Amino acid sequence: MVKHKKYLQEETRKELGFIDYSDFTEDEFADARLAFAADSKFCLSVVANDGFPTHKKKEIAFAGRSNVGKSSLINSVTNVSGLARVSNTPGRTQMINFFSQGETFFIVDLPGFGYAKASKESIKQWSQLTKDYLLGRKELETVFFLIDSRHGIKEIDENIMEILDKSAVSYQIILTKFDKIKKNEIENLLLRTNEKISRRPAARPGILATSSKDKFGIDLLKCLIYRIIKY
Repeated sequence: MVKHKKYLQEETRKELGFIDYSDFTEDEFADARLAFAADSKFCLSVVANDGFPTHKKKEIAFAGRSNVGKSSLINSVTNVSGLARVSNTPGRTQMINFFSQGETFFIVDLPGFGYAKASKESIKQWSQLTKDYLLGRKELETVFFLIDSRHGIKEIDENIMEILDKSAVSYQIILTKFDKIKKNEIENLLLRTNEKISRRPAARPGILATSSKDKFGIDLLKCLIYRIIKY
């Protein structure tokens, strides 16, 4: 368990909307550990909107630019190495992948956006499939919107956020690769991120920082997921 004190003082964390341990109860940590102790399994990959599974469970989705560290984060949260395929080639995830978390809920891995070595027609098809899922999936509880800490929120991220805002699809900002930025860059990163999401109607409050490499923030992400799917 990597503590946030390693990076920021308590006063600074609160001012900048940094989600930390004080935002959760001991019972929530215990319940989240139990929820993620269940088997995480790959269920299916979907290439067209008529392939979405039918069930009565809740879903939480992970979305972000290509090479944002989405697969690594899913593997860290589920504690299953290789559950989500990790690739050094941006844009490798070309389908919507569904993973069951025990008998409780589904984790959904959406195609990365912003880069892909594929035809324009294929990219258009993936983009439309993702929009169909985000805008029409009643089982979807929230989207975990991943932002690379090294680059912050880019124009392409804001374009996707605009779609989510207009469609009233709730999303939570998750910073990835937090171990790769310098300590003196953290406050500016959080300030810029807060500035860009503070007036967005569908953005959930707070910013959660994570690192798949040193497991920083992973237990907090599990708690946040559990809180969302519980209610």
